[in-house]
Amino acid sequence: MISNPSSTPISSNIDLQYCTSTLLELLRIPSPSGFTSKAVSFVEAELTALGVAHYRTPKGALVWTLSGKSGGVRSVASHIDTLGAMIKEVKPNGRLRLSAIGGYDWATVEGAECKVHHPLGHTLSGTVVNTRQSTHVHGAALRKLRRSEESMEVRLDADVRSAEEVHALGFSVGDFVSFDSLALETETGFIKGRHLDNKAAVAICLAVTKALVTSGRQPETTVHFFVSNYEEVGHGAAAGIPDDTQELLCIDMAAIGQGQTSDEYSVTLCVKDASGPYDYDMNAYLKSLAQAQNIDLKVDIYPYYRSDASAAWRSGGSYRAALIGPGVDASHAFERMHKQALQATSALLEAYLLAPLVP
Repeated sequence: MISNPSSTPISSNIDLQYCTSTLLELLRIPSPSGFTSKAVSFVEAELTALGVAHYRTPKGALVWTLSGKSGGVRSVASHIDTLGAMIKEVKPNGRLRLSAIGGYDWATVEGAECKVHHPLGHTLSGTVVNTRQSTHVHGAALRKLRRSEESMEVRLDADVRSAEEVHALGFSVGDFVSFDSLALETETGFIKGRHLDNKAAVAICLAVTKALVTSGRQPETTVHFFVSNYEEVGHGAAAGIPDDTQELLCIDMAAIGQGQTSDEYSVTLCVKDASGPYDYDMNAYLKSLAQAQNIDLKVDIYPYYRSDASAAWRSGGSYRAALIGPGVDASHAFERMHKQALQATSALLEAYLLAPLVP
């Protein structure tokens, strides 16, 4: 185990209310993989207000940089794209068959409110239902129905009863469909909604950037923040991580469930996922930082999970990489987390950026 990089807790300037409100705003902006420009523009506006320069890669990812006090370069990756769908077919009855974007079970989007996006910018609302939705009509057949691409469809909120009427409204195969987050904050400190994965991490990166900029503190090393836009389909950080990166810290959601140590109140260090183990020394360093800063850290393994760090490594990234994130319940469904997890993850990211590179 690497010794603690600091024995004195760092005074944090993280604005949890800013982090929370930013997350809620992001959750209201549709951004399925491949359709993220408006969400990226929101982040760009926040950075402009802070006076932080930024740029988009040719692939549409977003990068901003904070200069460091000493040598060394880190990158911090998060992703702004979410689960969603495209129109696969306009059915003869005017309903829409979908093609999934991202890895989710069709049962988790049954009943989801959604929007269909016209290429010229306007939208039409609808609801994801199954083809035998009414128990009064289909009886036991509904209970036996397997939820799949073939059995799920979008019921549009428009007087359309044929494919021709849908086409007359300008909607057709290939148009994006986003699932409404329906995000809310409870009086007990929970945040609920679709797509906490991974807009929570983007909000954390903005909150930590704001804390450093407004307090006048420099990170120990130069840090590039990288917000990818294709993570949910597997290749978000396969390109675009700055070439001078020596360490990559990925921030994504930490999945909660039976057999997992993660919870909704903590930051989790994922030491291994479906792509294999992350860097041993970097993991040990993050554990030591959490201990030194009195941050509630869980350690976990996710057998059915990959991250932007996975994609970056597979594309040839030659740097250490590790993965942390706030605990999120019901991942890739209607998700929930507590603000304490936002706070703990922000604190660990801030502590990491104010410490030297991994020895």
